[in-house]
Amino acid sequence: MSPQENVRFAAVGDIHCTKESGGSLRGLFAQAAQMADALLLCGDLTDYGLPEETEVLVEELSAARVPVVAVLGNHDYESGREEDVCRILHEAGVRVLDGEACEIHGVGIAGVKGFAGGFGRRTLGAWGEKTIKQFVNEAIQEALKLESALAKLRTSERIALMHYSPIEATVQGEPVEIFSFLGTSRLEDPLLRYPVSAVLHGHAHRGSPEGRTANNIPVYNVAKPLLQRTYPERPPFRIIEVPKSVPETG
Repeated sequence: MSPQENVRFAAVGDIHCTKESGGSLRGLFAQAAQMADALLLCGDLTDYGLPEETEVLVEELSAARVPVVAVLGNHDYESGREEDVCRILHEAGVRVLDGEACEIHGVGIAGVKGFAGGFGRRTLGAWGEKTIKQFVNEAIQEALKLESALAKLRTSERIALMHYSPIEATVQGEPVEIFSFLGTSRLEDPLLRYPVSAVLHGHAHRGSPEGRTANNIPVYNVAKPLLQRTYPERPPFRIIEVPKSVPETG
């Protein structure tokens, strides 16, 4: 911990660990642990959501001797084995959040995968076919899970961790035609009611690294491919520094 009692988080998403990734990620995780007090993973931890990929990932993560908090991404659901993915990560000491909250060094972290649906006036509405209503309901349920997690926190400093983006600004750079599949403004709504210190997400590999919510909260897209391309001289993770918080009263 720094003399000012600031807490440093290293954040990265879209690792896309495969069965052949052994040995390729240990250096990244070790460097992140040297530079930060905790590691935050923003989904798409695996490529196909396979237990075998997850086993490789946790072996690579053993190089990071700091607390690790994660959310899953859409790739981690691909094979329908997300429960196994979570179990393997949990057994390795990784805290996987899905509408839950935790504290790391006095900083609250609320985590959720999130979902798609579009932004602002182009947000998809629950009207028409049953399939459309189900799609929109999925986004609503993810937003409610985020709100529930944020409401549980009693720390003055909070971080929102997700895979999909809550704002359009950090998906800028992707083809406009797929914006609606990269996130949704419904994830921004809980952040307006429960402000946080920072929002971290991935998913948009060709998006933009930074943006802000309507209430001026910084949002960081930490997709590993984006960080590698945007900051080739830096290791592909983002360092977020926040003051060590004290519990709120009342």
